[in-house]
Amino acid sequence: MEGSPTGTTVMRMTAFDADDPATDNALLRYNIRQQTPDKPSPNMFYIDPEKGDIVTVVSPALLDRETLENPKYELIIEAQDMAGLDVGLTGTATATIMIDDKNDHSPKFTRKEFQATVEEGVVGVIVNLTVEDKDDPSTGAWRAAYTIINGNPGQSFEIHTNPQTNEGMLSVVKPLDYEISAFHTLLIKVENEDPLVPDVSYGPSSTATVHITVLDVNEGPVFYPDPMTVTRQENISVGSVLLTVNATDPDSLQHQTIRYSVYKDPAGWLNINPINGTVDTTAVLDRESPFVHNSVYTALFLAIDSGNPPATGTGTLLITLEDVNDNAPFIYPTVAEVCDDAKNLSVVILGASDKDLHPNTDPFKFEIHKQAVPDKVWKVSKINNTHALVSLLQNLNKANYHLPIMVTDSGKPPMTNITDLRVQVCSCKNSKVDCNAAGALHFSVTSVLLMSLFSLACL
Repeated sequence: MEGSPTGTTVMRMTAFDADDPATDNALLRYNIRQQTPDKPSPNMFYIDPEKGDIVTVVSPALLDRETLENPKYELIIEAQDMAGLDVGLTGTATATIMIDDKNDHSPKFTRKEFQATVEEGVVGVIVNLTVEDKDDPSTGAWRAAYTIINGNPGQSFEIHTNPQTNEGMLSVVKPLDYEISAFHTLLIKVENEDPLVPDVSYGPSSTATVHITVLDVNEGPVFYPDPMTVTRQENISVGSVLLTVNATDPDSLQHQTIRYSVYKDPAGWLNINPINGTVDTTAVLDRESPFVHNSVYTALFLAIDSGNPPATGTGTLLITLEDVNDNAPFIYPTVAEVCDDAKNLSVVILGASDKDLHPNTDPFKFEIHKQAVPDKVWKVSKINNTHALVSLLQNLNKANYHLPIMVTDSGKPPMTNITDLRVQVCSCKNSKVDCNAAGALHFSVTSVLLMSLFSLACL
């Protein structure tokens, strides 16, 4: 290790002799024959002639890895038997000694001040801070760790070490706002990963100042609030004012004007005043429109400033449409069969549906439009709020009959719809259904009833 005190043991050399260890023939002595390199002193090390321990003999100042031409020393060690007498036999081996680095040099910035510029709203690396360190680049004594110690209260900046160059990469991680502050000053500290040796400390060169200039950029206007929400009844009159949107320009120092326009209006219902942002209707709003989802209609507007080039902001308007009873109910099915000699005179189970919401839907009222149908032939009986049974009071001749069914919802005021139910009276003999004379479709009354009951069960 560099800087080791004089007399520090480096390693122990051990030689073996096959002669009788009880005689001088196996009594070994060690010495250093050659040291490479021979600087800064030709006698950097000493070997204990009897134990074979290699120790340092120079002052710690000479064991400075940063001043040595080569931190690697090779010693040729000779072992001689006969207690080292000239008549003894010898053997040699090479001892390789590396002067390991210790953190005896603190990192120092190459400059006291660094400059950087960044556009507002941009993130990423803005400057690389360079340092010098004389320690071994392969160790933690060289690797730098940077810390921002002042000027970053909003945590808008971060600094990381480039492992290849040891540079400090200063980054913007939260976009800066020119209108809030056009300049930032950071104080950066650099240290090593490994602690310094006790007699070395971090000095003034281990800190640097970074001056950051924020460049103004034309930012798009911002809607507030976003999204904007209003609630209106559907079917309000054309030209009704919904709201006045509000967008402000973040570029408060540029005194720009803002103009508004419609960006996305799927149903084509809206208009916006380009100057003051007032939104009104150009068509009737319909909650039952395919452009409305869960009673909410969504439109987008643009706010464009007068910058060069102009910048644009987008705002969202959510219109919640309250239901109005503007849809009459409808019945299903509209075709049924019955046998001309049926003992069960039930014809069909009718269901009704309505596009509106409660309370403008069920319970529905089912009736026969009696003005067009003779009494004492047909009967409609309520099953539940959404279904009714159509039945005959007597058998009819084989033919097609049109029965006007009137269904009314529970809205205030209610809406009514009259739909012709086509009833085909067929000949049913020997398990064969014949509706040809009545121009009927070929399915049995049993299947109609089963289909109707299945529809009812699914509601």
